[in-house]
Amino acid sequence: MNLFNFNMRFIIVLMLSLAMLTSACKKESIYAYELNNVDVKNQASNKSRLKSTTEFISIAYLDLFGTSITNQNLNLLSLIYLSFGDKKVLEDMLIRNMLNSAQVNLPNNETMRSNIGLFVDNSYQKFYNRSPDALEKQFLISTIESNVNTTPEMVYYALVTSNEYRYY
Repeated sequence: MNLFNFNMRFIIVLMLSLAMLTSACKKESIYAYELNNVDVKNQASNKSRLKSTTEFISIAYLDLFGTSITNQNLNLLSLIYLSFGDKKVLEDMLIRNMLNSAQVNLPNNETMRSNIGLFVDNSYQKFYNRSPDALEKQFLISTIESNVNTTPEMVYYALVTSNEYRYY
């Protein structure tokens, strides 16, 4: 009986070993997928030159009002800009002040909501001189659609105060 148990154990171990060897020796299947090469580049990354103070102020003024800023106002704003320590706070205040002006060229809320995709395309073209990529466009469209309080002024503010707007 002892010999029988030993033989049975030996046979079981031998069968398990053979099963492991046969499964370990299987040739691995290699799957090859043919993919098209896609060159993925962020359009914003092509912008490498930082706008000077006067460029930033005059371009923002032109983009928001549709007309050039007067030399006197540009000199005054440039002087204030240079004398202020935190440039981002000053840019925020400057853009908010411009957007609160009655002369700013803003589409109304109904125009924006009647064709949000066109509004997003036009806004990117106006401020960044490029079309939005699919992710940017979808994000901005879903943000506008999901929040009824989002106004064209808010979208313009976000685009003009972004890091990308500081470069050309």
